[in-house]
Amino acid sequence: MQLVSSAFGPGDQIPRRYCCDGDDLSIPLSWSGLPDGTRSIAIIMDDPDAPVGTWLHWMLWDLDSQVCSLPEGVPRNPEGPAGSIQGLNDFGRPGYGGPCPPRGTHRYFIRVYALDAPLQLGPRSDRSILEAAMQDHL
Repeated sequence: MQLVSSAFGPGDQIPRRYCCDGDDLSIPLSWSGLPDGTRSIAIIMDDPDAPVGTWLHWMLWDLDSQVCSLPEGVPRNPEGPAGSIQGLNDFGRPGYGGPCPPRGTHRYFIRVYALDAPLQLGPRSDRSILEAAMQDHL
């Protein structure tokens, strides 16, 4: 699978537009090469360099497998695009929360997961629940 953003390239700094001290818009993403049998998609964005441990910026699941991109600025609602669910990030709200490092340069990882079934988890599910539910469906 390949994941790209029209906003920046691999290893580039995330533009301020997508950061908490900018417009705090979700990053436009597109992906290709989903394996045969993919029925839903999950996305996790985190920062492993946060002082308090890995910081969760975005968590989305049950996105229909026919969808191959997300636009900039996905609304911060539990109900995400195309029937998906957006879980609570570590800012305590649903949807995307942009990079906001207190100091230094941080790395941000965005992962797209191809799943063989929708997970049908509630919007208040945390990351550990999502990852456990995905385990048998990757």
